Amino acid sequence: MSSFGTRSQLSMPPVTKSLLILTVIVYLITLATEHFLDTDIMIRYLALFRFQSPLFFPTQLLTHIFMHANFGHLFFNMFGLFMFGRILENIWGGKRMLTFYLLTGIGAALIQSGITFFQMHKMINMAEVFSANPSYAVFSEFIDHYLLKGSPKYQEILSFAQSWFYAPENTSFSPRAVDYTRMIMEDNLYIPMIGASGAIFGLLAAFAMIFPDVELMVFPIPIPIKAKFFVPFYALIELIFGVAGFSWDNVAHFAHLGGALIGILLVLYWKRKQFNIN
Repeated sequence: MSSFGTRSQLSMPPVTKSLLILTVIVYLITLATEHFLDTDIMIRYLALFRFQSPLFFPTQLLTHIFMHANFGHLFFNMFGLFMFGRILENIWGGKRMLTFYLLTGIGAALIQSGITFFQMHKMINMAEVFSANPSYAVFSEFIDHYLLKGSPKYQEILSFAQSWFYAPENTSFSPRAVDYTRMIMEDNLYIPMIGASGAIFGLLAAFAMIFPDVELMVFPIPIPIKAKFFVPFYALIELIFGVAGFSWDNVAHFAHLGGALIGILLVLYWKRKQFNIN
């Protein structure tokens, strides 16, 4: 960013620093519990699970913000927090910065979870219909939509479906297919969502509204792009991927869009409140 190179602006204000440190500590504790204690207790209780999942608990809407999948995930989110959070906190103050970060993170989670809720509702209904009246056509459609490539049974289920394809009227396939359907449904219900990306997208959107003409260098694009153009372009890409729902894509695109949307609404609300005459 070309306009923010002064020494004071490179310093870390307290809320941004505290959020960054807390997130890194949570990541290190998660690594330690997984590698030394061989337990997923941090994921089980702090990650955000689907509303229909028995592992879901409301506090996860907040705690998932501080969880990250790997070092790369952590690094890029914390880099975004450092780059945009410190500048916005210097403008807003610590209280407003903390409020913004948490509300955009929670709002992003609610939007993503709301969309996922309807997707899971459709999946559960399809599984119930299939269980009541098994057929190859419904099973094939079900695995096309919901079979996860990371599932340990992925190749096994595909091989089973291929065998059934050559004898679709053979009812002996039905009981095993029903078991696979339940297995796939459980796999989908136990997918956790983690990360501060929704809050980071909120910060990015707020930055673009306050500093629309500041140029950003975005890897791998070799030319600077003004914030007011970059954010809408990025949002469009997120929308395309979110709607497409590629089976290989495990990114919560609607959480990113949700964080940006909540961020925009908060900035507009604060601007309107600032100029209200009592």
